[in-house]
Parts: sequence; C-alpha cells; structure tokens
Amino acid sequence: MMKSLSESTPLKHIEQHMAAATSYAQWSEAALAHDEVSGRAAWKKRERSRLYDYQVIRTRLQGLRNCRLSGDDKGLLFLLNEGIHGNIGGMGNDAVHTVAKFGTKDLINEYIDEIANSLKHVGDLDNPDITFEEKLDFFNRASLCFGRSALMLSGGAALGNFHLGVIKALVEEDLIPRVISGASAGAIFAAMVGTNKRQKLKGFFKVKNLLTASKQEASIIRRLWDHGYQKMDRDSVVAIINKYVQDLTFQEAFDLTGQHINITVSPAEPLQKARLLNSITSPNVLVRTAVLASTAVPGIFPPVTLMAKNKDGEIKPYLPLRKWIDGAFSDDLPAKRLARLYGVNHYIVSLANPFVLPFVSDPAYSSQFRQMASRLVKAGMTEYASFMGKLNRRFMNGFPRIESLLSLYFSVLSQSYTGDINIIYQFDIKDPRRLLTHLTPEEMMEMIRQGERATWPKIETIRTCTKIGRVLDDLLDDFKSRELSMALATLGVDHYPQKKSLAGSRR
Repeated sequence: MMKSLSESTPLKHIEQHMAAATSYAQWSEAALAHDEVSGRAAWKKRERSRLYDYQVIRTRLQGLRNCRLSGDDKGLLFLLNEGIHGNIGGMGNDAVHTVAKFGTKDLINEYIDEIANSLKHVGDLDNPDITFEEKLDFFNRASLCFGRSALMLSGGAALGNFHLGVIKALVEEDLIPRVISGASAGAIFAAMVGTNKRQKLKGFFKVKNLLTASKQEASIIRRLWDHGYQKMDRDSVVAIINKYVQDLTFQEAFDLTGQHINITVSPAEPLQKARLLNSITSPNVLVRTAVLASTAVPGIFPPVTLMAKNKDGEIKPYLPLRKWIDGAFSDDLPAKRLARLYGVNHYIVSLANPFVLPFVSDPAYSSQFRQMASRLVKAGMTEYASFMGKLNRRFMNGFPRIESLLSLYFSVLSQSYTGDINIIYQFDIKDPRRLLTHLTPEEMMEMIRQGERATWPKIETIRTCTKIGRVLDDLLDDFKSRELSMALATLGVDHYPQKKSLAGSRR
C-alpha cells in the first residue's frame, strides 16, 4: 500500500492517487486502499451475498480440496467431470466483479485456484487407475465445456493507439488471450501480437520505442491529411506496418507464436461477403497484406489485393479478381465466427471505434434501466439497418458505388459492439473533425496511456475469468505433445523437432 494512504485517508484522495498512477502496481495499491476505506475489503471476505450462489461454490470447493489433499484421485476426477464452467453459481456475473475496485469475493478466487490446482494435479498424476488417454479425453472435454477467451480490437481511426495501451497492460500481466481479432486500426495491433514473440513484443512498449513510433505515425498521418493517398508515398504506410508485423503467412505466424490472429476484411465489390482471415481459413495469406486491406478506409486508401504463398512458396495474388477494404465496416468484432472456429465463449473487447463510441456504454457499469434502453435502441437500429439494407439492394442496384457505400453504412449500424469485459475509450472529443486530422506524438502517447488506464480496473476480472482456460490450454499443449511423442516412439522414431508450447512462447 502506498505510504501516503491509510484507513483514515479520504476516498477522494485515494481516487486521485488511482487517477495519477503511472503503473499497474501503483494503481492496484491505491485500489486496494480504496477497498479498505470503503468497506469493500470486508465485503470480499464475506462469502454470503445475493449476487452469486456462495453455497454451491463453497460445497464444490471443499469437495475438490478434500479429494486432492487426501489422494482420492478417482473422486477428484469424478468431481471435476461434474462440470467446469465459468459461471457456476453466477460467479461470472458482472455484478460480482464490479463491487470492489480490486478483485472480487475471496471465495470465488479460492474456488478458481482450487480448480486450477486440481487440474494440474490430474495432469501430473502417475496413477495406473487413471490412464493417459482418460486424462487427455477429460482435458479435451473440459476445454470444450469451459470455452476460450478472445480479445477483439475494434476499428479506431485516429483513436487506434488506444488498443496499444490495452495490449501493453495485458502483455505486462501475461494475460493476452490466445485468440485475438482486429479490424481496421485494430488489425495492426492484433497482427503485432500474433507475429512477434513475447520478449520482442515487450520491447515495443519501452517509452523510447513508443515515442519514436508515435513520431513516425504522426508524420505519416499529417502527410495523409495534407495531400491524400494519391499524392502520398504509400510505401511510408507500408513501412509502419512492416516495422511491427513480421513478414509471415497466418500459418507461419501461428507456428511462431501460438497466437490465433484473425483479421477482418470487407469486400470492395457488392454481392461479396466479408472474410475473417486466419491460420484456419486462409493459412497461406500474408499477414501484412491482410492488415493493409483491413486498414484501407474507402476514400482514403485504395482497395487491396491480398497476397499469399503458393505450393512452391512463391508470393502470388490471393483471389486475384477480388479487392478488399476496411474490415470494421462489415464485422468490427467477429464474435460469432470466433465462436465457431475456436470455441470462444468469453469476449474481451477493446472499443475505440469513433462512429459508435457515443452510443455505447459498458453494461457492467450501467443501471438496469440504461441497459434495457440500450437493448431497445440496439434492436431498433438492427431492424432499421436490415430493412434499409433490403431496400438499398432492391432500388440501388443500378448505382453500384452508392449501393456499396450504403451497404457498409447499414452494416455498421447492425453490428454488436460489446462483450463480456469491455475496455472502452472515453469519448470526449468535442470536435468530431479531429478524428480525421493528424495527432501529435504527445497526443498519441496520451492515447496509449488512456488504453493502459482503462485496462487496469479490468485486469483482476480478466485474470479471474480466464485462469481456468489458460491452465487447460497449457495442459492440452503438454498432453498433445506427449501423445505425439508416444505415437512416434511406436514407429521407432526417437526424436522430433518439438515446437515450444504457447506458455513458453509468451515469456
């Protein structure tokens, strides 16, 4: 706890310390002091609450702990098989995680720690009654039931550096999910995470490197604003992408980092569908060209032809008759497609899309009335966009350019822009024209700091809600590697070049 803070410190003074913090360590110390003074620390210690079913969680916690400590491995596996869910007893509800400034009920933390310890215990078992195959089958089922978390980075125009601050905060706490998506400005930073090993990624976040990058970016944006893309050296834009995104295909990027990166691109022509590019749907596409396409804002940058490696490793156009533009127009936050591809059921959203920020609020901090009003407004906008989209296709098909622009507009209206955990840029720009003008390096650095500060209050919730999933992922990595080793051993192969597990590549 900060020396200047005590139980007699006024809450207002503590909140000033939180607002002035320059690191997560400083912020968390002040947040813990706030909980002590406000009485929330005592609330965390009390198990009883109407916000969750504490009796169910306490009963399961005791059962798991007794089996693990007594050596009842069969009983432990049986209890774990009863279900590993992120919201058992309502422990995943927003209300449980927003009462205190730092963390949640101690009972919930104890229960999640016990699940993690029990899973690791089963993974390390040398018990002839529980076979390797039985454990692997259990971990596969548990991972499927529990699901995965994903980080989704929205489009951001001039606000895109907000995402960099969010990523910085998550990387420093080793909390970047394995699945990450990005559209438009978000695509740059998603690709940065997915094409660089963790140590190199941390190097990007040194103040000197961030300031240098901000100066380069500010110079390019100013030239873009002054001259437009036709008079601008496009190689300068490509150079910024190339600095942070390695020259890899999606498959090569996954092999290097273990990250499932997903880039959304929108079609430049009518009657085409948006694409979600990744190592599953488009393994041979070059990540850099996907990022360039996803950031091609209509009217500012021309549409982009994707490039990919062919069977001989030569770089050739991918779908040469098709061109692609800004991904935020069609699927800014591709939650449904991530769910289908990776079993994602928990979404962390970094939202900096200036076109929707005025109409979005974090459900976790909204009153029930405001949430209900937001749902009604959203439903109305979705129906309006759907109806107008049909009229547009019917009556504007003779004007393809107008039809295409209107289709993009209605697509933006119909999308959903929040997830389970929302890190939202505080929209306070009074003059909307500044969204399209250049920012100074100092303004860009401030935007990065805003991303960090907006993430800090969510860190412990993210840590709590993703811990079991992270443990399961690491266990499956280990077990599948061992399964492959055993398979090769039966064929008389003594050794094979093992890839580092994701847990290793993160550090």
